[in-house]
Amino acid sequence: MTGGRHGRAAARPLARLAVLAAIGSVVVLVFSVGEGGLAIIGAGLLGLVLCAAGTWWFLAHRGVVRLCGGLVAAAAPAAVLALYAHDGLWRTALLLALCWGAALACGRAALRRARPRKPSRAVAAPGPRRAFLVMNPKSGGGKVGRFGLVERARASGADVFLLDPSAPVDVAALAREAVARGADLLGVAGGDGTQALVAAVAADHDLPFLVIPAGTRNHFAMDLGLDRSDPARCLDALTDGEELRIDLGDVAGRPFVNTVSFGVYADVVQRPEYRDDKAGTILTLMPDLLIGEGVRRLDARLDATALSSRQALLISNNAYVSPDDIGGGGRRPRLDDGELGVLAIRVESAAEAADLAVRGSRSAALTVATAQRVEVTSDADEIPVAVDGEALRLATPVVCTLRRGALRVRVPRERPGVADPAPPVDWRRLFGLAFGREGRTGA
Repeated sequence: MTGGRHGRAAARPLARLAVLAAIGSVVVLVFSVGEGGLAIIGAGLLGLVLCAAGTWWFLAHRGVVRLCGGLVAAAAPAAVLALYAHDGLWRTALLLALCWGAALACGRAALRRARPRKPSRAVAAPGPRRAFLVMNPKSGGGKVGRFGLVERARASGADVFLLDPSAPVDVAALAREAVARGADLLGVAGGDGTQALVAAVAADHDLPFLVIPAGTRNHFAMDLGLDRSDPARCLDALTDGEELRIDLGDVAGRPFVNTVSFGVYADVVQRPEYRDDKAGTILTLMPDLLIGEGVRRLDARLDATALSSRQALLISNNAYVSPDDIGGGGRRPRLDDGELGVLAIRVESAAEAADLAVRGSRSAALTVATAQRVEVTSDADEIPVAVDGEALRLATPVVCTLRRGALRVRVPRERPGVADPAPPVDWRRLFGLAFGREGRTGA
């Protein structure tokens, strides 16, 4: 473990700056009370509430209500800024924002330096002698051809199977056949759905798996710390690589590397028109899915905890950074913690949407949790499910679990790595760091 006493010593100046900046925010607010300081806070909160309510009306309704909702959502922040400018409050508002922003930035930096860090998970491993790679030439707008992945892989001694979009094949069966012929590494250049299917075969045979981010978003590669801008760099792992041991998700016997979605999003991606017109399909379906005849409610059991009547559930292979952290970028800091991440949402009115916007994960509308096992039920015999973005229908109940440490992933020794996420701001601990009382403040 790193950090410890030296980490706390390095964090102390930053913690003191965070506390001073927070005190500065309070001082600015107190001294500006007579000059509209409270109006700044009140107008900002009101603008946030109106923007959230307008967004709800825009998504959950059609016709005039949708139009009015869109206007309210757009006008609310503009009106707040206009109020600040018209009444001469903008200087105070700017100073408040700068002080509070500095407090949060310094506080997160201090807590990041002070916390213990787990050692590197990568281990040295011999290179493969008979690598088998599946490549999708259409994935990611043609990244396989654009980056010359087939030629580079074959130059490194790999056996490459190029998929033909006009003749679909079972990629898992291809991988099993390759193993039977003696393949000692499996890999995929394609989307995360294809990655998961071949990764499961690698896990079943305890073989290393190579991720080549040739899909559209490549969330799995991002959370492995790979270079998504140049997928060819991942081929370096064939000759100069190391291994990570990570978890692999399972939903009703099907593997997943990122997420399983139930509810609103899963209903939307089932529609064939979604691929060509995502925004239009979402706007067309949302009113029915949120409050209309197509509304679907889901129940779930997270280990021993029950959730009822949720509109959407997102189950992930390890937990994502808290949704309260807008800088988290939808990342998972680790893929080997052995727990499913769970986000569950139920918003049925503009008031609940506003509460969610103001209170974040503390709102009753949003549940953020982790679990070893999640069972999703519904009043229907089968429900739409999106597994790593792929649209499926599965019989209820649908059970999600995690195969802890099941997958060996081979990665290049030289890679960008995973960014250390900023921890949530804990003012009690920051005061302890700043004034040398961390041991008594529950660090």
